[in-house]
Order: sequence, then structure tokens, then C-alpha cells
Amino acid sequence: MTGLPDFSLEQEWAGHGLVCGVDEAGRGPWAGPVSAAAVILDPACLPPGLNDSKALSEAAREEAEAAIKAQAVCWSVAFATVEEIDRLNILRATELAMRRAVQGLAHCAALALIDGNHALDVGCRSVAVIKGDARSASIAAASILAKTARDRLMHELEREHPGYGFARHKGYGVPLHRQALDRLGPCAQHRRSFAPIRLLIEERMSA
Repeated sequence: MTGLPDFSLEQEWAGHGLVCGVDEAGRGPWAGPVSAAAVILDPACLPPGLNDSKALSEAAREEAEAAIKAQAVCWSVAFATVEEIDRLNILRATELAMRRAVQGLAHCAALALIDGNHALDVGCRSVAVIKGDARSASIAAASILAKTARDRLMHELEREHPGYGFARHKGYGVPLHRQALDRLGPCAQHRRSFAPIRLLIEERMSA
């Protein structure tokens, strides 16, 4: 037993039709959109290097990303914006990004395996899989695509909003990010519904 994600969950649900794996990246950061990916894999041609994206180095994720995009039956990546996060809340915005990813697939999935403990509304029947990115090959593939896509976007946002260190911390609330916020204040990519950003805005307004 390797301990790596495999295709058994997809085979378990195969009688329902095409099964996709779905995962997100970026629920916790203070800045930037949340991303989601959906992937339908061919069991006869599983990409190498599949694992929970958090267990892979950046270089390994990029290699796996290329293999997934080349060998999957189909894949899709989508986002929910900072404005949508602030308007809907992060859970509903994540659900929206996942639904967009599933609806963006070139083939209609009959069932979605979703990493986590909530079977969200993604436009087809869904099943929540706790620690799914460590159990399901399709969810692991989706976790890699969601992570690499969001990381790439955060590098772009670093160029648009220099000084915050987005390329380094990807929007998470690390000391470097807090120091930049104290110095520069929030930018358009900061999630104002998140308590640390909301409190900072209130402090700056009352100063």
C-alpha cells in the first residue's frame, strides 16, 4: 500500500456515469480570489505524481499539472472573485467557484467527488470525501490544478499590487503580509469581509 490517492472511489461510483474530482485552493488567505478545479481522469491513463497538492513541492506540482492537463479526459479551473467572497461569504464563494469548474468541463459529469465534509451544489450530484485529496486520484488532480492556477494568479497580482509580497505568501496572513498591510493599507484584492482586514480598515478610519 503506497498511501497515495487511487482510483477506487471513482470506480465505486462509476455506475452513475462520469465522475469528476473537485477541490479548491485559497479559502484561508486574506487576499486574492478562491480557485477551484474539476477533473475527470481516464483510469487507463492516470497521470504520474498525483498526491495532495500540499504534500508536493512547487516543482512537483507543476510537473503533475502538465501531466494532468495532457492525460485527463477533461479538466477545468475557475475562480470566485474577492468581491464575490465579500458578498457571499467564503463558503458560498467556494461553492460558486466549484460549480463554475464543473460546468466548464468539456464532458458533463454525473457525479462530483468533493474534498471536504460538505456536499456542495456544483450543478450535479455530489459526494463529500473527507481528506479526499489524499484518497481520490481525481480530487488530488483537482487540488493540484486549483493550487497551481491560484499561485500563478497571485504572482500576477504581485505585479499589479507591488509591496504586499503576494508572490511569496499567496495572500495568507503571515507576518510579512501583516507588515505590508500596516505600511500600505489594504488594496483592491484584500477580502474586506475577513476579520483581520475589516479591523485594520476600521483602525485606519478611526486614527
